[in-house]
Amino acid sequence: MSVVRYEPWTLLNRLQRDIGRAAASSSAARHPQRQTAPTSDWVPAVDIRDEDTRYVIHVDVPGVDPATIEVSMEQGVLSIKGARSSEDEEQRDSVRHRERVRGSFLRRFSLPDSADADAVSATSRHGVLEIVIAKQHKLQPKRIQVQV
Repeated sequence: MSVVRYEPWTLLNRLQRDIGRAAASSSAARHPQRQTAPTSDWVPAVDIRDEDTRYVIHVDVPGVDPATIEVSMEQGVLSIKGARSSEDEEQRDSVRHRERVRGSFLRRFSLPDSADADAVSATSRHGVLEIVIAKQHKLQPKRIQVQV
């Protein structure tokens, strides 16, 4: 008799993923015009900080050439798009185990109205993309004198 480890959460997570995939594919089949964004092969991890004068976003993109990463902002939505390239066919034949994902990614974030679309900068260092978005200066309410 062999002992089998029972992990109920693994089964529930798999069921949730399968249901989500089925719902997404049936929705896409019914509404093909909604498919405006390309699908992603992988999703990089992201940290977002809200500071006094700016928003700072760190994106983990190891193995991605910084020159190929596209950062854009349109109508309050920040989009980060790129790809991690594959190795040559020669190297693929000798691989026994692969965990590092290859392919394209796309992340989108809705930003608050205080984000200044004209003051966005991006730098990449050691596989981490840093995007800094300045905040707009808060306008002080204007006091209007009531005349008597």
